[in-house]
Amino acid sequence: MLPEHELYDLAQDIKTGGLLMPIVVDPDGVLLDGRNRLAACELAGVEPRFTTYTGTDQRAFIYLSNVVRRHLSEGQRAMVHAMFLSLSGHSLRTHAKLHDISRTRLSLANTVLKYARDLAEQVRDGKLGLDAAADVARQRKAEAEAIQAKHDNLRRHAPDLAVQVTEGHLALDAATQLLSQRQEEVRNDQQYLTAIAERWDALQNLAIPAAAPRFTPKKALPTADQPLGQSPRGLRRRGRRPRSRSDPQTARRSRPTLRA
Repeated sequence: MLPEHELYDLAQDIKTGGLLMPIVVDPDGVLLDGRNRLAACELAGVEPRFTTYTGTDQRAFIYLSNVVRRHLSEGQRAMVHAMFLSLSGHSLRTHAKLHDISRTRLSLANTVLKYARDLAEQVRDGKLGLDAAADVARQRKAEAEAIQAKHDNLRRHAPDLAVQVTEGHLALDAATQLLSQRQEEVRNDQQYLTAIAERWDALQNLAIPAAAPRFTPKKALPTADQPLGQSPRGLRRRGRRPRSRSDPQTARRSRPTLRA
């Protein structure tokens, strides 16, 4: 829309000379062109004249009807071009070159259309500057990217929490906080295991006592052909005295028996 003072000037011109260009609507009565003229007619108290667009490309008609107007600022022109490109799908770079419009301004207008569409109409109507709208759009873009990053992080590291957020059972910030707590617990466990691994040798030395010294006897032990039970030392351990061959009892048992 025109600024208020320009709109009053237009109303005065219509009141004086009449409405020269009719207001264009589609077959359903939807306004295609002439919002300023319609508002000026209401201010001037003049009955507006309407005409119906019978063409086949309403988008091109709206685009041409807005761009050719000389009273549009550079920001408004950029927004009108951006709106047309969003409908036509044409290349932004090629369009800017063909129509002699700043590609930077056109890119700003496209950002506003994508992230602050509610402000695009105000830019086109001259109620809000393109730069101011672009600042709001960039802020909303950053917020949207941050939210998307949180969703992606949840889907990657905590799918169960991501499902709860998607189904509306858990808020995104609450799910993000729960994920942070889980990751903190994992980090603490990893640090604990790392500390154990670094001190493993020292812990083993503390857990296993030093080997006891080997016993070395002062006297030689019995050999294999001299069992412990038959050695003089073994006999002394059992409290028995060894018998010699001069012992009468031993001699009597060992004397051969004579037969007649």
